[in-house]
Amino acid sequence: MTTYIVVADAARARIFTRDALKLVEQESLVHAEGRLHEGDLVTDRGGDVHESTSTTSRSSGQENSATNHEDEIFAKQVSERLYRARVENTLEKLILVAPPRFLGRLRDKLDGPTAKRVIHTLSKDLSKGSLESIQDAVSDLR
Repeated sequence: MTTYIVVADAARARIFTRDALKLVEQESLVHAEGRLHEGDLVTDRGGDVHESTSTTSRSSGQENSATNHEDEIFAKQVSERLYRARVENTLEKLILVAPPRFLGRLRDKLDGPTAKRVIHTLSKDLSKGSLESIQDAVSDLR
């Protein structure tokens, strides 16, 4: 059993393990829809995307609802991967690193026993960072 470090944003999650303070990237999950803008995720019945997103979203109070939905889907996918690691007895401790909004979504999607394994969270976007920058950011988190 080991420490898992998940470095994520709405489009990518990098899963590292740490043994003897050395990080090893084990897996990368990609959610291409997380990179799209709201207008690209929403289709208009009349064919004019700009009119649809600017009028409908404001009037319904559903700003960025498609983007939020995609964030929820990806957070659930990442949390399911962590759940599997926990039930396979490979995840002892968990560190989450993500921008604030996605970090909150990810924490909300973790099941109770996996959430109890979270020892630290870091509200920072390092998903595109180098191994060295990620190592530096989490080196004091034990």
